[in-house]
Amino acid sequence: MPAATQVRTRVEKDSMGELEVPIDALYGAQTQRAVNNFQFSGLTMPRAFIRALGLIKAAAAQANTELKLLDPNIAKAIVEAGNQVASGIYDAHFPIDIFQTGSGTSTNMNCNEVISNLIRRNHNLHAHPNDHVNMGQSSNDVIPAAVNLSCVMQARETLIPALQHLMQVIEARAKELNNVVKTGRTHLMDAMPITFGQELTGWAQQLKNNLQHLKNSCEYLEKLPLGGTAVGTGINTHPKFSKIVCKKLSALTDLNLEPMQNFFTGLSFADPAVQFSSQLKGLAITFTKIANDLRLMNSGPLAGFGEISLPAIQPGSSIMPGKVNPVIPEAVLMVGAQVIGNDLTVALGGQSGNFQLNVMLPVIAYNALQSVDLLYNSSKTLADKALVGFKVNIDVINDQLSRNPILVTALNAIIGYERGAEIAKKAYSENRPIKEVAKEMTGMTDAELNRLLDPKHLTEGGINEA
Repeated sequence: MPAATQVRTRVEKDSMGELEVPIDALYGAQTQRAVNNFQFSGLTMPRAFIRALGLIKAAAAQANTELKLLDPNIAKAIVEAGNQVASGIYDAHFPIDIFQTGSGTSTNMNCNEVISNLIRRNHNLHAHPNDHVNMGQSSNDVIPAAVNLSCVMQARETLIPALQHLMQVIEARAKELNNVVKTGRTHLMDAMPITFGQELTGWAQQLKNNLQHLKNSCEYLEKLPLGGTAVGTGINTHPKFSKIVCKKLSALTDLNLEPMQNFFTGLSFADPAVQFSSQLKGLAITFTKIANDLRLMNSGPLAGFGEISLPAIQPGSSIMPGKVNPVIPEAVLMVGAQVIGNDLTVALGGQSGNFQLNVMLPVIAYNALQSVDLLYNSSKTLADKALVGFKVNIDVINDQLSRNPILVTALNAIIGYERGAEIAKKAYSENRPIKEVAKEMTGMTDAELNRLLDPKHLTEGGINEA
């Protein structure tokens, strides 16, 4: 066997002593210790989180300069490096597993070390990871702030626009199909008629509700605990730091960021992220309902409901030629299951606030941000690969309507529930049209029954009178 490739290293030092680090790594000893200690999953902190962390470091340096606590040249270099970290070009230098110290101290120091080494390499300046890059900060306020900031940025920049697009597609299809009548179903059984447009407006309204809840939770996320430092008291930071750093971050992100009213809450409770994740779960449940409706309406084409035909986008079987499956709704169902599971993890993480600190912040961030990304992609894909292109099978839905005995419900005010039940049972048992049986058993004329049992009229509600 060939000999293993020797990794070239350099020696770095921290408060615990010297340690070998890969020679090209921008991080230092504290990051390497975390890499050595936390070998659980191979999962690293999400791109959105690293972006938020870089922006926080840049804004903190700006705030400390304004407060005349940090050398302007060092501050300028920190801002430059923080923005580079935020851009994603150095993500390969953030190798720490998400299953790490629950405060996220390792990831905070990872960022501090990367920025420090970038400054040394690019400007030949000494910027200490703790004393300069981390000035006025603690992992205990930086990491929960990064959780909040990354979640709200991802939601506002990706998920919310995608949801708006999905709603627009559904509303357009609802308008297009407003007069197409189908059999309604409750308990998966035939019920009174409904239009496709009415059915789709129900989906759109629920998504609007989800969107409003999501926006409300984003406002909560825009409150940051920066300035609370180690335990919420603000030790080692300027009293004005919190307001200034939030102002600087707002300018960098185009968000309305403010200090939390109570830093003790911000450090020890992960409530903003917990509430946010809960709204993502609600959205996942809505997606699951829509995806299941699409699957059932598309089922068949011969032995199912067969009401619609979803776009055929790939073969459905490795053995059955010609089979096409509802693959997009099925994928969205799996997304729904994952997001609901992620929310449980976030909720359990939220329970882990002990005294002055929550100790499950990295896993909270990972799961909440994964949910945002999954729902963002689901919104786009559901809209563009399922809802835009499905076709209504008019002949099938008209045949189902004509044989639906439940239409007799419209005669309740005239003939009463008991007699209506008799008519429905006879129509079922003899597999005959409801109008034909009703004419026999009530003596009503064809004109009367055509008016009273007109499916489109029945979608408009109200009471039928003789």
